[in-house]
Amino acid sequence: MNIRAIIYVLGWILNIEAGFMMLPFIVSLIYGERQGVAFLFVALLCALIGILTVVKKPRNMVFYEKEGYVTVASCWVTLSVFGCLPFVINGDIPHFIDALFETASGFTTTGASILTNVEALSRCSLFWRSFTHWIGGMGVLVFLLAIMPLTKGGSPIHLLRAESTGPSVERLLPKVQNTAVILYIMYIVLTVLELLLLLLGKMPLFDALCTAFGTAGTGGFGVRNDSIAGYSAYIQWVVAIFMMLFGVNFSAYFLLYLKKFTKAFRHEEVRYYFMIIAITTLIIFINTWGNGLGFEPTLRHAFFQVSSIITTTGFVTTDYNLWPTLSKVVLVTIMFIGSCAGSTGGGIKVSRITTLVKTVRKELQIYVHPGSVKKIKSEGKVVNHEVIRSINVFFIAYILLLAFSVLVLSFENRDPVTTFTSAVACISNVGPGLAEVGPTGNFAFYSPISKLVLIFDMLAGRLEIYPMLMLLNLGMWKSALKPAVRRRIRKMEKQG
Repeated sequence: MNIRAIIYVLGWILNIEAGFMMLPFIVSLIYGERQGVAFLFVALLCALIGILTVVKKPRNMVFYEKEGYVTVASCWVTLSVFGCLPFVINGDIPHFIDALFETASGFTTTGASILTNVEALSRCSLFWRSFTHWIGGMGVLVFLLAIMPLTKGGSPIHLLRAESTGPSVERLLPKVQNTAVILYIMYIVLTVLELLLLLLGKMPLFDALCTAFGTAGTGGFGVRNDSIAGYSAYIQWVVAIFMMLFGVNFSAYFLLYLKKFTKAFRHEEVRYYFMIIAITTLIIFINTWGNGLGFEPTLRHAFFQVSSIITTTGFVTTDYNLWPTLSKVVLVTIMFIGSCAGSTGGGIKVSRITTLVKTVRKELQIYVHPGSVKKIKSEGKVVNHEVIRSINVFFIAYILLLAFSVLVLSFENRDPVTTFTSAVACISNVGPGLAEVGPTGNFAFYSPISKLVLIFDMLAGRLEIYPMLMLLNLGMWKSALKPAVRRRIRKMEKQG
């Protein structure tokens, strides 16, 4: 285990977080808020620790898969811990666990909240909540790889793969740094485009910035207590469409950039993704028809909530707790499915679901025709056994983590719908669930232990489970620390 390299990267992450925290401080200066001093203080603290950590670069900066997982998990935990401190210091969220829950929910783009009155927060805190979505959407390590070359050779791909969503992440360009740059350029362009369209709809600049950040990161923190419900129909359509667009695999956008239009439109996962959205929107539209709202509002609410839930954003325009059972079951189903791999959305991912379905179909065909040889294909290519195995293991890990979380939350003695959807909403990074944690509820009533479990779920869901499990692997840490302990003992023996 290359611990020195991991610490070095953590130092740079703190430096980046320090720079990002200056933005809410500037917001506080614009609005004349004293709460912004907390962001300046924590930014200086992060910068001090970060600079001391990166003063000397380790000679060995090679990252293997194990180091990639541990580095990514450590970075996201560090981001959340330091990122929550301004809330505690300025008094907007005085309790540490609550502040950590809110911040982890922001960075992981979950959007689950413990706040009962969002509008009571200072502007700088509201900005930071939404901006954490934008940071976490594409990934802070992707940003770090985009602005500076950490290592030479192919080892940075392990960092990119460990932080990016989906069963497999490949380079868009030969160099990992160039890939990271392209990803962020596409991310920024889409964010700015949405911002401009929101401003055209006469949305206030502050609201438009926070909404664009929340949409781009598929996070869902709003600046109003009613989320997006209080804005015009035009703004709701813009947000719904962009939520859907940010749930698309970014490699499809790269193909469009290269003018490979045919290949982009034939992207199998993206086609299934749009098909799921169309079918579920139609089901909910038909199921909620006759609510007295009329054709356009009914279609808008159906499409908005499908787009919000499948991309795991979490914005709402209506209280879907009041919808018929069929519509709520459809929403819970797409909570599991999630968006495309290589997007900013969460969930199991469309590519994994389609591969699992193809695997079941292949097994059924083999039972009918025992002598036949069947191959699972995706994007016109044969999916090798290792990819199928990793998807199966991921699915098992996801279900086990969900079962464990539901079991722990059940000690709170809440109703089963609240308990189950709380865990699903956090693991899939959706945000709101049903019943008490629905669109009009929050997670404030949970005990500190339950909140810590849900924080772990949010981090595990955003990082595709393995990095967080690796961080808790005691056997790995023992084997990693043994060489360092032996070197220390030999040094002490020589000195003695």
